[in-house]
Amino acid sequence: MSALYQQLQTSLAGFSEQITQLIDDLGLSSLQHCDHAAVRVNTTAAAEELSHALQQRGEIISDNIINGRPILIIKLQQPLTIAARQVSCIELPYPNKPYPQEGWEHVELVLPQQAQDCDALQQQLLQLSPALAEVFAGNSDIKVKASSPSSAAERLANPTIAFKRADICVKVHPHTIEAIIASEQ
Repeated sequence: MSALYQQLQTSLAGFSEQITQLIDDLGLSSLQHCDHAAVRVNTTAAAEELSHALQQRGEIISDNIINGRPILIIKLQQPLTIAARQVSCIELPYPNKPYPQEGWEHVELVLPQQAQDCDALQQQLLQLSPALAEVFAGNSDIKVKASSPSSAAERLANPTIAFKRADICVKVHPHTIEAIIASEQ
């Protein structure tokens, strides 16, 4: 078994606890659909090793260039449980810079709305959790980043708002990763 994959398995419970706490602190516990979790590695060799290990447990459903680097999406045969949610896909970006910490990095929750940009998504999040006003205002230890990552073939707008505390992150977007991938066909 891959040593990196074993490290991910060993650290999953702790990551899940941290993610659960961040989701609770954000007031986003009602968002039950977590469409994928992402890992970070610092070398191409590590990405290849993890890719091989994950493909033994699932299949690549997307191999794309996003923001200038290859990113694989692997759909697992058996979903993982993270923050009391079933997570069926893993995002594996190939490194384009060193990360302070390798391993689990974020989960992405789905807020099923028709937001076309980050401002609209932010307004929908504030309606769901008014306490986020303090976070968006910068009055907390949680950093906020808005972006709209996409591949050349993507047809759905997928604004994303990321909430980061220390080395973990919860991202929210309006469409599932599988819907985004389907839009590329």
